[in-house]
Amino acid sequence: MEISISIASDAHLHYAEEICNEYAASAQVRGTGIAKRSPEYVIAKMKAGDAVIALKGEQFVGFCYIESFEDKKYVSNSGLLVHPDFRGKGIAKKIKKHVFSLARDRYPASRVFGITTSLAVMRINTSLGYHPVTFSELTKDEAFWKGCSSCSNYEILKSKDYQMCLCTGMLAPSKNESMKLDLSSMILKEDKNE
Repeated sequence: MEISISIASDAHLHYAEEICNEYAASAQVRGTGIAKRSPEYVIAKMKAGDAVIALKGEQFVGFCYIESFEDKKYVSNSGLLVHPDFRGKGIAKKIKKHVFSLARDRYPASRVFGITTSLAVMRINTSLGYHPVTFSELTKDEAFWKGCSSCSNYEILKSKDYQMCLCTGMLAPSKNESMKLDLSSMILKEDKNE
């Protein structure tokens, strides 16, 4: 049976508890870099259409969600999760592609960002057009940084005035900026060909 990835909806609400349990288990194994989420939070993301879910039939495989900040100036891709039974099969990359498209379609003027300690996520993000940045290039919205409060490294982040931690900040241009860059590229190519 194939794995399907789709925008999460009311039909997926019963997976919220399992998703949160997997977040907690992953944080325990990694010891860093995974913020705690409540079932109510995950349900709100699903109901808003701000999450993607991966399933194999009815079996939970993976999850990720988006959230906008600073009056939609920024949108984050957060909470990437793949069930341990399905890791190492390229599913994380497929989920990230879906959630990246969702973020850019829902918020075309917003820059897309995330923070991570995972080399695999950094590689996936780079393939999608993100580049590493200092935290000063990311949102200043306290609501985003509050999400880090359950991470074991939160005291480091706080002591550095939210300007650095063990995570790497990654930023991609908005869909609108990318379209302008593509158009500029096409014009430059045409000018060279004339």
